[in-house]
Amino acid sequence: MSSQLSQLASRLDQIAPFHAMELAKMAADLERQGRHIVHMGIGEPDFTAPQPVIDAAARALHAGRLQYTPATGLPQLREAIAAHYRLTYGVDVSPARIIVTAGASAALLLACAALVEKGAEVLMPDPCYPCNRHFVAAFDGVAKLIVTGAEHRFQLSEAMVQQNWSAQTRGVLLASPSNPTGTSMATGELRDILATVRAKRGFVLVDEIYHGLRYDGEPFSALSLGQDVVVINSFSKYFNMTGWRLGWLVVPPELAAPIEKLAQNLFICPSVIAQHAALACFSPEAAGIYEARRREFKRRRDYLVPALKELGFKVPVMPDGAFYIYADCSALSDDADKLTIAMLNEAGVVMVPGRDFGAHRTQQHIRISYATSMENLSIAVERLRAFLCRR
Repeated sequence: MSSQLSQLASRLDQIAPFHAMELAKMAADLERQGRHIVHMGIGEPDFTAPQPVIDAAARALHAGRLQYTPATGLPQLREAIAAHYRLTYGVDVSPARIIVTAGASAALLLACAALVEKGAEVLMPDPCYPCNRHFVAAFDGVAKLIVTGAEHRFQLSEAMVQQNWSAQTRGVLLASPSNPTGTSMATGELRDILATVRAKRGFVLVDEIYHGLRYDGEPFSALSLGQDVVVINSFSKYFNMTGWRLGWLVVPPELAAPIEKLAQNLFICPSVIAQHAALACFSPEAAGIYEARRREFKRRRDYLVPALKELGFKVPVMPDGAFYIYADCSALSDDADKLTIAMLNEAGVVMVPGRDFGAHRTQQHIRISYATSMENLSIAVERLRAFLCRR
């Protein structure tokens, strides 16, 4: 066994544990002991797929429509996604540029497999979703984290990209809205970054998996800025289909065939029943349900942000999307890891320490998910108030 372990690929050294999952396991242990835990850690909607989606899956199952699809996905689903971009964003996207994938994770894997070479640097903000940098590392690239702050809404600016671009840099990976901060990029800033990266003949990947969950401003996709942007999206967050494992990529025309070749070899095709179910996501009945749920997420945000400030957390930037708050806990503790463990054990509330999301001031930050009911949020606030009064 030891000789086998010694042969593990060195790239594994660049893949850090996901501490959010470790806290979730600790919470599950407490629940098995009979404790009631409020989960504000994992980024999973408490809403599940609405009835029209479930009904579509059942119809496909009973009809036996479960054979392999093309590696790029059901043609009718690709057409439905293209229609979604026209209706929601006013952008014409050819279905030929859309690749349906086994979740947004598979979309990122395919994009990195096509674009990231050994030693290639990819710029991304600190903080950011940890798996983004790990996908780059999986293909022997280097995720170069650039410190961002509240003054930039925790997003990269064109000046940051310009200052940090090196001979080894090949591209930029952005997220809007972002996990863990819930902030979106300003349209002008994204346009300027694209112009700079184009001039350097690099690539731009934009993670848009929280699109739809926007609470301020008009819907906007990076696809509005040109065909050369690679956009990643998902049926997990806005469409509430987390366990169905379905997402998509929109790629430049010249990248469609290479990505299809990779998808054929790595995945054969995405889940077929999930694809048939996802067709119903774009029905008028489902659209009304999703819009009501979006309003409910906004209501939760508008309740929780002031409540956290009252408890002593600092929220320097109002999140405008997703279902996260990136809070500064330095007035309460100088160690976010210890604070989150204490909140779990003593208050029965799960939150995630900042170290999952980067390296800069992580001990002063925690990520808080409001993807749970208003009742649970109210319970959590009262428990935290009592917990902090005891400290």
